[in-house]
This record gives sequence, structure tokens and C-alpha cells, in this order.
Amino acid sequence: MTMMTVDQIIAAASARTGLTEIGDRSVLEGLERLLRSYASEARFTERGAQMAHDDLVAYMATRMQIEDWLAGHPELLEAPVEKPLFVFGLPRTGTTLAINLLAADPARRSFLRWEIYEPIPPARPEELHAGRRYAEQQAKCEMALQYMPQIAAIHMEFADSPTECQFLMTTSFCAQVYEAQADIPSYRHWFLHEADYLPAFRFHKRTLQALQHHAKGQWTLKNPWHPLFLDALTEVYPDARLVMTHRDPAEVVGSCCSLIKYVRQIYSDDVDLKGIGESFMDTFRVMIDRTRAFKAKHGAGAIHDVQYADTVRDPIGTVRKIYDAVGDAFTPAAERAMQGYMADNPKGKHGKHAYDLAEYGLSKDEVHERFRDYIEDYDIPVKG
Repeated sequence: MTMMTVDQIIAAASARTGLTEIGDRSVLEGLERLLRSYASEARFTERGAQMAHDDLVAYMATRMQIEDWLAGHPELLEAPVEKPLFVFGLPRTGTTLAINLLAADPARRSFLRWEIYEPIPPARPEELHAGRRYAEQQAKCEMALQYMPQIAAIHMEFADSPTECQFLMTTSFCAQVYEAQADIPSYRHWFLHEADYLPAFRFHKRTLQALQHHAKGQWTLKNPWHPLFLDALTEVYPDARLVMTHRDPAEVVGSCCSLIKYVRQIYSDDVDLKGIGESFMDTFRVMIDRTRAFKAKHGAGAIHDVQYADTVRDPIGTVRKIYDAVGDAFTPAAERAMQGYMADNPKGKHGKHAYDLAEYGLSKDEVHERFRDYIEDYDIPVKG
């Protein structure tokens, strides 16, 4: 398949939407780098390349629709996104359980999975968990459960599950998800070490301002990869409250590598498992170092830390501590909703996730040694 160019992506999105305005054109640098990496490095199958390029057209189309909505409703840009709560941590550290519990609180507003695909027009409150867009995405989630059970066992989302707000960054072509789907070292290097994250976060906020047009609430968001860009996040959201989850790095690395393997196999039949191990060990080192630098600058209390072990052992008690730390009222309605979520979602509901570090050229001792400072800094319980 011939690879698309930036102009072709824009033209295809324009044909789909009838729109042309894309807003801040500085985001095209990320798209240009991504397309070059796809062409020279990704080892896509024919179908994988088609899917990856279709995604780019869809994200560009969404960008156009959001800009068009805001142009028609400029007052939305005057409405603040007040005290958003961001949950993050190395991947596979319990961010999903934490965000699902928080999102159960009726006072909160989360970015929902179906909103990735068709956010405009902004949902009314009764459309968050019902209606055509919800139903179409729910059918796709049920199909994934059937045909990709190994991914469902690792990370299952339904149409109205709170999803990663990195999908508010895909529309700026500056998001980790692209590297999760393909082995693209040059894009990865740009994303980790050269990219300016501010344009992506500015559009992240513009999107939230559009989405809260009718369905309001305390924005509560999660993205495991936020440790990479805490400076840009807090520049755009100066009153953000930050919560970071922590887990034995050997479990983190094994679980994350396993998820990346299964995702990349959707797009390629040439997946380098040892390469996954090396690159994600390196990425996690960058995430930990940037978190440490952020705390050094803003004080240890700038981030509320949560142990995965505590979240699993006492989920609602752990969430209550988050409320205390960030200064939110833990209401009886919130507690009842969280208890309902736990009753409906026992651990292992979608199968058990097994993984083996050796598959990625790693050992538990090696991972513990590489992240000894992190384990000691946060007093993380580790096995072995």
C-alpha cells in the first residue's frame, strides 16, 4: 500500500466532514513524523497500514469537527475546565480501577470511550450512556471481547467506560498510542525527547470545553503516560489535581509488554518482542525521572501517590483517601455508586492475564535492579 501524505490526510478528512479548518497547524509536525515512521519503520501488514492510516484520517476529521463546533459556539471557550483530576502512573498500575471508581461518582464527568470516535455534537446528559453513538461503539466492544479475548483479559473497556485522555491528544498527533500500535523508533524518539506537548494539551482543553457544552461535571481523567508531560499539563491546567499510582515494576513491565505485543500483532506479523522489552524499560525510566523532577520543582505534595496493592486490597478506602488529598467531598451517593461498580466488576471478570518477562528478554531481578531507586522512593511492595 502506498503511504499517505499530510495533505492527503487533510483532504480525506475534509471530504469526510465537508470542513477545512484544523486550528493550530503546528500539530502537523507530529503527523509528518508519524507518516515518515509508518513508511520506513512500522513493518505493517497491508491491513495494518490501512487501519493505521484510516485512524489518522478519523482523528483529523474529529479535529475539524471540534474546531467547527467551537467556531459556532465561541462562548464555550470562556467556560473554564476547573480543577480537573488527572490519574496516571506507569501503565498497568491500577489507573483503570481507580478511574472507574472515581467515574462512578455522579458529580464527575469522564471522557468516555465512545467519545473518541464521534464526540461532536457534544452529548447531552442522557446520551452519555445511551443513544446511537453509544450503541454502535458498544457493539464493537462486544465483538472485541469475542474475537480478542486476550486483550479483554488485560484491559477491557465498554462504550461508556472512562478511557485514556491520550485520545484527546491523538487529534494533535502527539500521543503514545501510536507507538503502542507500531514499532516506530524515530517517532518514539521525537515524542519522548523533542516534541512540544503544549499544542496537544491546548487542544485537549479545547475538546473538553466543547464536550462540557451540555454534560457538565468535575472532569476526571486518566492516562498512564502523563508522567511524560506533567509540565505542559500543568501549564494548560494550572489548578489540576494529580494522582499517581505505583506497582512492582516487574509486574508493570511484564503486563505492559504483553499488552503491547497483542496490540502490535493486530497491525504487523513481524513483532520484535525483545525490542518491546528494551524500549518500554527505557520509556518507564524517562517517566520516573520526569516525575521526580516535577516533584523537586513543585514539592512532594504536588502529586498524591497511591499504591496498587492498596487499591486492590481496599478500593473504596483508597479512593476516599484520594478525595481527602484533593479536597473533594466524598458523598454517600459516590460511595453507593462505587460499591455498585465493585459488585458488578470482580477481578478477573474477563479472564486472567498471564505474562512472562523472559519473552521480552528480561528477568524480574533485572527489572528490580533497574528501578531500585523508584521502588525505594515510593516504598513499593515487590515480590521476590
